[in-house]
Amino acid sequence: MPIFPVTAPTFLKTTTGEDFPVARVFCVGRNYAAHAREMGHDPDREPPFFFTKWAETVINADPSDEAVIAYPSETGNYHHEAELVVAIGKPGFRIPVDEAAGYVYGLATGLDMTRRDLQAQAREKGRPWDTGKNVEQSCPTGRLMPIGENGLIESGEIKLTVNGETRQQADLDELIWSVPEVIADLSRFYHLRPGDLIYTGTPAGVGPVQPGDTVFVTIAGLPSLAVAIGDHTR
Repeated sequence: MPIFPVTAPTFLKTTTGEDFPVARVFCVGRNYAAHAREMGHDPDREPPFFFTKWAETVINADPSDEAVIAYPSETGNYHHEAELVVAIGKPGFRIPVDEAAGYVYGLATGLDMTRRDLQAQAREKGRPWDTGKNVEQSCPTGRLMPIGENGLIESGEIKLTVNGETRQQADLDELIWSVPEVIADLSRFYHLRPGDLIYTGTPAGVGPVQPGDTVFVTIAGLPSLAVAIGDHTR
């Protein structure tokens, strides 16, 4: 018998009715030029960089679920970031770009919620971003859609609204590094495995939310997501 309760595995709901077990979460930083500029960085095509989050940060956020996430502790500036999410379906290492699409199980609409004030403080001091990024319930994600015969979605609108007001709006073809390029680069450093999720970056327009807000995210061709911001964590 374990001496403490063991956290249950995290699963994402899929459009086919199956559960997709989440292994690891990788996020790409500054992968839209306009967002790089709004964060005070040069958007030239520098190599992609990654940070990680716990699988437990992933929350199912299908609009029919009425998902609610708590406003986290120790922040006064909690930001939304709409993202295309890629789910890996088979193991791979040092994957060539032209083969990368074959490792994708499916795609989803996602959020990378961020304690922006804590992230900024860490960045200024040259410290890791964990307390700003690796936040409980910070990756609400819509239903995962297997790519099937349609292949990857490489263009189409990505849009986020807060209480019906548009905050973020762009096209997936504005990604600095495409999905195959991101997979290829990430697989240089990690043996990718089924269940890994990659959050591919957010467009410009990130901003704060408050308890009581409703966040709605759409990506053309994918199920949408909706999440309500609950009370402050006690």
